[in-house]
Amino acid sequence: MRIGIVVSVLALLTGLAQAGPFEQSIRPLSRTPPAAEVSRSAVSLVSMIAPRNSLRPALRLTIAPTVEPVIPTATHSGFAGWVTDFRTRALRQGISADVFDRAFARLQYDADVIRRDRNQSEFTKTIWDYLDSAASDARVKNGKAALRIHGVLLDQIEAKFGVDKDVVVAIWGLESAYGTFRGSNSVIRSLATLAFDARRSDFFEDQLIEALKILQSGDVRLADFKGSWAGAMGHTQFIPTSYQSLAVDFDGDGKRDIWSDDPADALASTANYLARNGWIKGMPWGVEVRIPQGFDYTLANRDILRMPSDWAKIGIVDLDGNAVPDHGSASVLLPAGAKGAAFLIFKNFDVIETYNTADAYVIGVGHLSDRISGAGPIRSNWPREDRALSFAERKEMQRLLTAKGFDTKKIDGKIGPLTINAVREFQTSIGDIPDGYASLNILKQLR
Repeated sequence: MRIGIVVSVLALLTGLAQAGPFEQSIRPLSRTPPAAEVSRSAVSLVSMIAPRNSLRPALRLTIAPTVEPVIPTATHSGFAGWVTDFRTRALRQGISADVFDRAFARLQYDADVIRRDRNQSEFTKTIWDYLDSAASDARVKNGKAALRIHGVLLDQIEAKFGVDKDVVVAIWGLESAYGTFRGSNSVIRSLATLAFDARRSDFFEDQLIEALKILQSGDVRLADFKGSWAGAMGHTQFIPTSYQSLAVDFDGDGKRDIWSDDPADALASTANYLARNGWIKGMPWGVEVRIPQGFDYTLANRDILRMPSDWAKIGIVDLDGNAVPDHGSASVLLPAGAKGAAFLIFKNFDVIETYNTADAYVIGVGHLSDRISGAGPIRSNWPREDRALSFAERKEMQRLLTAKGFDTKKIDGKIGPLTINAVREFQTSIGDIPDGYASLNILKQLR
């Protein structure tokens, strides 16, 4: 599993422009004193200007409200016994009895965490609705303000890690609305509840062990050890294992503090995360392009990489009609099929994807970073007349495709490469444009 992948590969896009924080992704591994002072003095201003929401999508893009299958839910019954058993395992892994007992003193099972975990799949957005919020005027304005207010700090981070500062700010903006929504749940309580629950207990027990190690190291006080309901922490929502691998002490105070009002360590840790995953400074994440008439849509495949100058030879150029500069090899991405915006995407797209695997999230971070740097909105139209498919509809599409000989391999309601390829094959068989776009119209034709 990639180090920065979200808590659950079943998590969905829910954040509205004025909604509360979307708390289901999980994240990430020396600044001079003057920058620290700039950062601390600016906190209250950023809090005032930040929109009252975060926007942290996870992995599925195509869903409307739906009734999900009932999944058995653990209750508080047996939780105390589980804690006793877990204490033995934790101490074997190096957690001191004192740290464990302080962390678990009067700790109770949190039924709301399980409710949230079970309901992650209920709502999501089309990509254009998501991007309307991810790069809203308010979020862009606040991002520019954050870039200005924390300019000295961000310049130092960019110089040290070689990661473009506007991208770091964009992740900060989507993860916690520039530090406004860092989460108020007890990390230990949330992770203990999820580890006790049977659905993904091994994963969350590993996270809980690492959380206890963080506490034991002294990087954070128990009273300040807060995060999302799923255990994601700080300004840019690291999970404990990612924190242990990639968080850094940038302000030189001896602690890797991603929780405090001073965002220095959190932003530097995010830059370190991207750098360690291969970020190339100055390379765009992607460039919006124009697709020519007669384009072979089977070429819009992440595995087909060409230099932009080669794509230009078959008519794929920027919106002003010019060849995209040869920043590196690129593939064609059509997030809404032939009727929506098209992009040439580069290696840095893949790097952002290690933070969150949803194409919408990557485009959201990339586009927000462009807007913060002064670029304009996406210029192409979206098929706004389309609605998102429900979870049940996506599974129905997969069943119908497979029954007709276009095997999706899984009936899981997730529109990934296998389903996209199956849609392409079906489209080809009926003479449609094979763009792989899993739309309601495709479902109707399958029916």
